[in-house]
Amino acid sequence: MKRLLDPVTRFFATVTSNRVSLAGSALTTVAAFLFLLLFSIHLVSAHGGSPYMGILTFLILPALFVVGLALIPVGLAIARRRFRVAAMVAVVLLCANETTQLLKPLLVAPPHPVWWSPIGDGSWPSGHATASMTLALCTVVAAPPRRRPAVAAAMVAFALGVCYSFLELGWHYPSDVFGGFLVAATWTLLGIAGLSIYEARAAAAPGPDRSPPVGATVSVGAALAPMGALLGAVAVCIVLVLLARPQPVLDYARAHEWFVLGAAAIGVLGLVIGSGLTLMLRRS
Repeated sequence: MKRLLDPVTRFFATVTSNRVSLAGSALTTVAAFLFLLLFSIHLVSAHGGSPYMGILTFLILPALFVVGLALIPVGLAIARRRFRVAAMVAVVLLCANETTQLLKPLLVAPPHPVWWSPIGDGSWPSGHATASMTLALCTVVAAPPRRRPAVAAAMVAFALGVCYSFLELGWHYPSDVFGGFLVAATWTLLGIAGLSIYEARAAAAPGPDRSPPVGATVSVGAALAPMGALLGAVAVCIVLVLLARPQPVLDYARAHEWFVLGAAAIGVLGLVIGSGLTLMLRRS
């Protein structure tokens, strides 16, 4: 049990290791709590509440929640005195989400052939998938090398949890999640490539040494261990659910074969992206 919880404890130790990330974590937590509280009041209110409460609940608090999340990776990079990484993280977070919002109207699917469709047009790529996976990857990039594998496992679990939640709500197709992951991974890799080129040229320029500090090298086994623990925890949960309610689970899987396959593929893709980025950065 201690080994399974070790990535979680390392993740929380990392995101609270500096004032900026701690402030972002606190802002996110408070905004989420207030949103749930005010949203509950909105649901039980006879007239839906005042318009000012609606502005606070659905505009201001979600914006504060997003700002708090963005401060976490930026603070991690600043705490390591990697100011270029902090700037790159901010640019990637902005560009990835703006790209998704631009692609939605450009890639609107033709009208559905049936009279009713559970999901509206312009759902590809998913904005929630883009935001959650971009945040996860940027946090991995900004984290200290020794704690990067644990951070990767925790953030991939966060991104997959976000995606599975809105899939269950019927907001998106699994293919929309693939698109969001593609946008997030593309902009993250572009940011890493651009930063690497800039730092290589800065190090080669005459004058004082401007090369970035070299982090500790993490072995392949240590880099993949937290992700393996996450996979094991998911497998245990699936087995427990099957043992508790085998027939309903099997009936649902038979009735929604393509959805179950798509959800499984999303999990595999998330693990591959997180593991690949961790391995790529294990010497930086």
